[in-house]
Amino acid sequence: MTERTDQAERTVTIGDIASAAGVSRSTASYALSGKRSISTEVRQRVADAARELGYTPNAGARALATAQTKVIGLLAQFHEDEFAPAMLQYILGVSDTARELGYDTLLVSEADGARALARITSSRMVDGVVLLNVAQDDPRLPLLRAAGQPGALVGLPGDCDGVDVFDLDFEAAGRLMVDHMHRLGHRELILVSQPEHVVERGGAYVWRLQDSVVQQAAARGIRLHAVFGPSGQPEVGRALHRLLDAHPAATGLLLNNEAAAAALPSVLHERGLRAPRDLSVIGRYSDEFARMFSLPYSAVESAAHRLGELAVRRLVRRVTSAEARTDPYTVELLAPELTDRGSTGRPTPTAQGETP
Repeated sequence: MTERTDQAERTVTIGDIASAAGVSRSTASYALSGKRSISTEVRQRVADAARELGYTPNAGARALATAQTKVIGLLAQFHEDEFAPAMLQYILGVSDTARELGYDTLLVSEADGARALARITSSRMVDGVVLLNVAQDDPRLPLLRAAGQPGALVGLPGDCDGVDVFDLDFEAAGRLMVDHMHRLGHRELILVSQPEHVVERGGAYVWRLQDSVVQQAAARGIRLHAVFGPSGQPEVGRALHRLLDAHPAATGLLLNNEAAAAALPSVLHERGLRAPRDLSVIGRYSDEFARMFSLPYSAVESAAHRLGELAVRRLVRRVTSAEARTDPYTVELLAPELTDRGSTGRPTPTAQGETP
């Protein structure tokens, strides 16, 4: 039996690393933790020995020694009335950036988010927390403000005190969608938002964009039909058919509902319609989401991955820098950007559903 096999059958210790690298236990520990200045040559010998022996530091011991777990808590929920693939884009933004910065991600998705947050912060399981599914009056926020760890939000609550907040500027996104259609000559539009239950639960991003679209359409003299749509098939497909039947003069469709965007290609195909010849379309979703569902529609970039990245970078800075801990909290709303995929154009003399 080889020495490497013998080592694999038991836990590799700092003493093993020190012996293999020809240094003391304390030097090996400092080289691995970075807590003291060690020469580059010695640090490399220790790192090579650790890699050769398959050493993995114990997370609990590391937390005791450094007061850090190198873990970020991510609180997210998969609601039945929201489209799960869209939520995954935000989760990937958090987890990808955390991994890049040397942190693991603890995903917590239980229904009682406040209790989960209290558990992981009071037990010091994480160095900081990122919240998704942020509601207008989010019950997790008082607990997060009182926790010993910093927090960052992807989503804008009613009260942003004590946390860093990152979100898309949904009001500006609504204005951008309407103005784009107005410049092309559209005078009757349909807006499909997320299900009404999302609004009742406090999903402010829904009414932030909807209210903005309603106000901008009124200012531009555009007739608008604003509705809440389902979040899954086949209901959302049926709802789109009903909307197009009810408003045959509408020449443009605005979608703040990822499930509706994913269902629209088949709906238009069934009706013999094409964008932008028969109906101009603008959605609100990420470029990754568009690729996932092969969506050919122009869209306001939801910046899901970017928002997750910004939240983690700010959080890690507060965790690792004593100065950053006392920095003023920030609310950053990303300016919307429209990705043109060729699904909008000037309205034709014959609107969707009409006979030439």
